[in-house]
Amino acid sequence: MNKKNPLYFYLTYAGMIPFLICAVLFIFKIQMIPILGLVQKIIGVYGLVIASFMTGVHWGQHLERSDKWSIYLPVTSNIISVLLWLLYLILPFKCLLIAIAISFIVLLYIDKKLFQDRLITRKYFYTRCIATMIVILALLISGVYS
Repeated sequence: MNKKNPLYFYLTYAGMIPFLICAVLFIFKIQMIPILGLVQKIIGVYGLVIASFMTGVHWGQHLERSDKWSIYLPVTSNIISVLLWLLYLILPFKCLLIAIAISFIVLLYIDKKLFQDRLITRKYFYTRCIATMIVILALLISGVYS
């Protein structure tokens, strides 16, 4: 593994690929993938999984804290995860994409605060910024072309 680009760097960018593929599929008016199903369901479930994973990262960070973050991180991670799950169940597709995008922005804001408190590295935070912008763009394209 390259010390300049730790594993999270590669995994973060690899994790964007399904969002980008779905956006491209919508652009080309492909609504269904054999075996996998509807592209709307694929991106909706994947967005839910990734947002939940990112809240899990915050949950894990709270375990090593004894400051304000030890309470704030598990509470916000649970609220975001459960709220997104409920929104997945009740919202129409385009509204769900907006909710997922908002959750990514909120999670990035939390990471900004963690970065400002020097609890995450500059490289990790910048990687998150770039990934969040790209994923939100893919969600926007998916919403427009779906």
